[in-house]
Amino acid sequence: MARSSRSSLPEGLSAGPFAALRRGGTPRGPFSPGFWRSPVRGAPFTSVLGLVLLVGITVLFLTGLLSYAAYNPDLSPVNDKTPGKGILGFYLSSWPTDPPWLYRLTQGVHVTLGLTLVPVLLAKLWSVVPRLFTLPPARSITHALERISLLLLVGGALFEFVTGILNVQLDYLFPGSFYPLHFYGAWVFFGAFVAHAVLKTPVALRNLRRLREERKGEGESDEGEHDVGVGVGGGTDGLTAPEPDPPTVSRRGALGLVGGGSLLLFATSAGRSFDGPLRETAVLTPHGGPEPGTGPNGFQINKTAAYAGIRPAETSEEAWRLVVAGRTGTVQLDRAGLLALPQHSAALPIACVEGWSTSDQWWRGVRLRDLAALVGHDDPVDVFVESLQRRGAFRRAALRANQVADPRSLLALSVNGEELSPDHGHPARIIVPGAPGVLNTKWVARLTFGEL
Repeated sequence: MARSSRSSLPEGLSAGPFAALRRGGTPRGPFSPGFWRSPVRGAPFTSVLGLVLLVGITVLFLTGLLSYAAYNPDLSPVNDKTPGKGILGFYLSSWPTDPPWLYRLTQGVHVTLGLTLVPVLLAKLWSVVPRLFTLPPARSITHALERISLLLLVGGALFEFVTGILNVQLDYLFPGSFYPLHFYGAWVFFGAFVAHAVLKTPVALRNLRRLREERKGEGESDEGEHDVGVGVGGGTDGLTAPEPDPPTVSRRGALGLVGGGSLLLFATSAGRSFDGPLRETAVLTPHGGPEPGTGPNGFQINKTAAYAGIRPAETSEEAWRLVVAGRTGTVQLDRAGLLALPQHSAALPIACVEGWSTSDQWWRGVRLRDLAALVGHDDPVDVFVESLQRRGAFRRAALRANQVADPRSLLALSVNGEELSPDHGHPARIIVPGAPGVLNTKWVARLTFGEL
């Protein structure tokens, strides 16, 4: 009989934790409930973290969708790094130019909140680790689907946070472009997150309500016992240790440590969205600390002229010409010709996908709609912008007609009262209210106006 029973098991299940199940015994190692002995784990601890993530990850997803929409990916292939998105782009429309700080706000919140939630996410994953080793792996089809959604949730969370943080830190190491990987990964992760939230949010709310009722009814001494996880559910929730080790910190203390870690990450990263002393507090992120220079051009940049392969010889007064093309033909202008056109000013920030931004800088140059009129477009149309930049995903970019029409949208020639420096785009750069930094093309060589 023993031989028959062994042969009925799939190959590879004749030893280890499955052998214990077959014999009716208790699994060993991490598959055994007794292996997980922390008194901090339990439904109340996990529920608090889960509700924080419910709100935080929803905000992250929504601001991420806004960040994607700001690129106007359905306008031109050069803006679209996810051409296979299909129905996932259902919400896309023309990105507005008002308020001019919109992208600065949404992307600053997206990145700063993501960093702030890292301790909460790690604590949440730690708190539910025992469930990943629950045996049998699937008790029913419903349970199997729940386990699959949990694996997608955990894997998706780790993938999204890791790729996002590496991109913010300018240390992106994954094969393939960040944009499609992060975009499609976000949809997979959020789908699993929504399924998990639908299943678990009512349970989390009941756990917190029960915890408040028990604290109110049992007094301070019983509250202390609940804090360390003694006897709470007897391990039946799959999280609470049936035989916990002696406590070294209460659940309330553990939540305080998680909150303190989040506060520390917030305090050392949020400042990169501001100028002056606040930026110097962002010691854990690029574009934090002191400004890269002094004077009118002494504010943050993402790529230097040298990194972009811009040679001084091609941006000199003698060599550089701007080509403007449109319905009635092509016009070439040097800097003197551009300076002879009506000049206008606009106070606008620079904001990048990595979450850093500057305060308003005072830009001066020629309105894009005036350049469009030079080549026969009295009514503003889309524009295709090309840079002298040798490499980079956005050395070419497209802007919508509503962006061209805005009187603050400029081909800037100077900033803060001084000619643009090479690193800020000399001899001319685009500046558009509300647009991501990569669409504010530097070292502009050609503008082609027309419907894209």
